[in-house]
Amino acid sequence: MVAAHLRHWLLVAAGSIAVLAALNCPAVVAQEGASPAEPAVSFELDVLPILTARGCNMGACHGKARGQNGFKLSLLGFDPEFDYSALTQQARGRRVFPAAPQHSLLLRKATGQVPHGGGRRLAEDGDDYATILRWIETGATRRIEGEPTLVRVEVAPTERRLRPGESQPLVVTAFYTDGSQRDVTGRSGFQSNESAVVAVNDQGVIQAGPIPGEAAIMVRYMSQIAVCHVSIPLEGEVPEAVYAELPRNNFVDDLVWAKLQSLGITPSPAADDARFLRRAHLDIIGRLPTPDEVRGFLADPAANKREQLVDRLLDRPEYADHWANKWADLLRPNPYRVGIKAVLNYDHWIRDSFRRNQPYDQFVRELVTAEGSTWRNGAATLFRDRREPEELATLVSQLFLGIRLECAKCHHHPFEKWSQEDFYSFAGYFARVGRKGTGLSPPISGGEEIVLTAKSGSVRHPLTGEQLAARPLFGTARDAAENEDPRRPLADWITAEDNPYFSQVIVNRVWAELMGRGLVDPIDDLRLTNPPSNGPLLEALAAEFRRQGCDLKQLIRTIATSHVYALSSEPNPRNVADNRNHSRHYRTRLRAEVLLDAISDITGVPESFSAMPPDSRANQIWTHRVSSLFLDTFGRPDPNQDPPCERTGEATVTQTLHLMNAPQLHAKVTSDKGRAAALASSDLPVDEIAEELYLRIYGRLPDDEEREVVRQIFADPDTTRRRATEDVMWALLNTAEFVFQD
Repeated sequence: MVAAHLRHWLLVAAGSIAVLAALNCPAVVAQEGASPAEPAVSFELDVLPILTARGCNMGACHGKARGQNGFKLSLLGFDPEFDYSALTQQARGRRVFPAAPQHSLLLRKATGQVPHGGGRRLAEDGDDYATILRWIETGATRRIEGEPTLVRVEVAPTERRLRPGESQPLVVTAFYTDGSQRDVTGRSGFQSNESAVVAVNDQGVIQAGPIPGEAAIMVRYMSQIAVCHVSIPLEGEVPEAVYAELPRNNFVDDLVWAKLQSLGITPSPAADDARFLRRAHLDIIGRLPTPDEVRGFLADPAANKREQLVDRLLDRPEYADHWANKWADLLRPNPYRVGIKAVLNYDHWIRDSFRRNQPYDQFVRELVTAEGSTWRNGAATLFRDRREPEELATLVSQLFLGIRLECAKCHHHPFEKWSQEDFYSFAGYFARVGRKGTGLSPPISGGEEIVLTAKSGSVRHPLTGEQLAARPLFGTARDAAENEDPRRPLADWITAEDNPYFSQVIVNRVWAELMGRGLVDPIDDLRLTNPPSNGPLLEALAAEFRRQGCDLKQLIRTIATSHVYALSSEPNPRNVADNRNHSRHYRTRLRAEVLLDAISDITGVPESFSAMPPDSRANQIWTHRVSSLFLDTFGRPDPNQDPPCERTGEATVTQTLHLMNAPQLHAKVTSDKGRAAALASSDLPVDEIAEELYLRIYGRLPDDEEREVVRQIFADPDTTRRRATEDVMWALLNTAEFVFQD
């Protein structure tokens, strides 16, 4: 009992001392052994960086939402006030023990003297231990007199070319408001975005691997980030003449060739006319070329026939539905949540914008500032679906700026500079979005709703409760005039000429659609720690897009008429490992709607969709709620998923089995009214039937070996002419050459 009472008294005493220290009470004096000549220890500038560098406040430890074993810190130290309180005042203040600093629970746990789930984080003879010990010895104060503020960090070197196996130490320097600077390398965190290419250890030493390529090494010190760009060129010399003699159709080629030359990568040759024709059709209008179109293009002797083809395709009506269908994934909500009529109007607004080739900045402006009836202005449906300022902030920033703010809603963004204050200040632009009508009543939200500007509305910081004025994420924006909708100044700022994110994210999105991979990947995650594979090209495309009046068709034309777009997908020995720099064309699986429409066109049997007019195509469907097992199998978004929905182009076993065995596809191939039946009943010789099928499915003529295989199938005495035609068609539909875009 005596021991228990004594232990209780010590805990209370320790807690009292810690509270006095937290209040800067003079009753807490410096402990014997602390040298007056040593500089004072700052909690924010000295202690917090140690906790961050040693992983104490990471998401896997005490920085998680509920903390760990009753001890919670703010993620990555974004809230110093909270962390100071957690260390000195919570748990009766026993985590720091000024009466006997070396017995503080903070130090004993971190050094493994008592059981600790996070393991040993500090060495008793190390500088970090000594710093925290001295902080506790000197009273564990919150701030010291004249304490400066961290402004930025820099890493040296910022760029480095390494040979395979070579290493390079990094040096991180922190700069403060009083003009001072510190070497903080030992208390910084390091992370590589391509660790297989270039790795980095906890001490900041980068190590080049055996694979040529590039990597960005992120350096984090507290809330500040810096990046070192590292490249490993392919070994072996390539004569400069190789790059000098490459075709150059426009600036895209110049910048891609320059990047490839810096890495010692050589591009693949150009694709042949047949592959280019199929590629351009699928990319620009989402449908296969007909046999007559293939024959005509192959026979055309014009030197500029590829440029002429791109222009013709951009003028075709199918362009609007194909590209509007892509944007529908990003914008279109669940009709069971917001109402069928509202979603139908929203879909019509999106498609009409593409039919009119509306300038992209105007498209965004109309959407961000939409108001009025959801039954009359489809764009207003966005604000019927997303009803909270926080929801709208994350959607708008991701889609139109390529900035993913979601993390900053709860804490400082772990890979960027955005804070909670940045997030909620940006959300403030949507605080006065008002609504009048029946509201939502899922799953039958059928009523009309009017989106308007409310007389008042505000957003508050979730921790401080402070009411935050609407403020852009960077730069400046004009204040809203009296009675003006705050979304209008926001739209001006988003689409402004000096906002690089706006044009860069859309050109990156279009580039990814045409080239198989974005210059930045993921395509809507533009940040310092996720650099583009070719920064000068991204900037040049964005500048050209602005110069052309934000015309999406002209942007597509610029990319599609470059020589880079026309490259073959076949690798050579010096680009076989390249999957980022577009030294060859990257094959992708056909989009679900494109694939289903292609099968319908090939078989001659149209698909029938509920809630759609007869002969509608898959890319004209107004909602993913329209039933289709095929589209679901091939990756269209879940109708219950909130937009924006990014699709993955991965092939699956289920997709392969569906193509081989689906009753609906079998019915199309074997239909009495289908193309196979018509070809079999015609007078065409076998070779011409083979040509027709190859032209329709692959967009090319069969070679001699393929012709011979078809002849053998038709010559089988146990099969009929119709069965042979159906078998060949079915076999070709089940090949990678059909399912993938080359």
